[in-house]
Amino acid sequence: MAFWLFKSEPSTWSWYDQVAKGEVGEEWDGVRNYQARNFMREMKLGDRGFFYHSQKEKSVVGIVEVCAEAHPDSTTDDDRWECVDIKAVRAFEAPVSLDQIKADGRLDDMVLVKNSRLSVQPVTESEWQVICGLGQTKPD
Repeated sequence: MAFWLFKSEPSTWSWYDQVAKGEVGEEWDGVRNYQARNFMREMKLGDRGFFYHSQKEKSVVGIVEVCAEAHPDSTTDDDRWECVDIKAVRAFEAPVSLDQIKADGRLDDMVLVKNSRLSVQPVTESEWQVICGLGQTKPD
């Protein structure tokens, strides 16, 4: 299993919107960055990811699971763009803020810290464990 982070502006698509989609999940559409698209092409069914609220909140709020591998993005006719589908697994007991992540030396090399603008990014297993601990949730 690989681990990822999916960033969304809560005013556009929030954790609550994701939860409302239930087991069916939802396309992680609209990504127009080649590196983020390529990461989605690497994803496999069952991979886990952090759901991150960007902009004002700047925090990891829950865990999602990839429920459909890369396929054409339904929001465009341009065949360069693909997406995966994700479903909510569980919310964090306590959101983990970007400030907390930056303050934890174990996370200094995390993509979120080094390239905070990338909307879909990999997370290492050790980073996964640390953030799950900070969020008071079991890492699976």
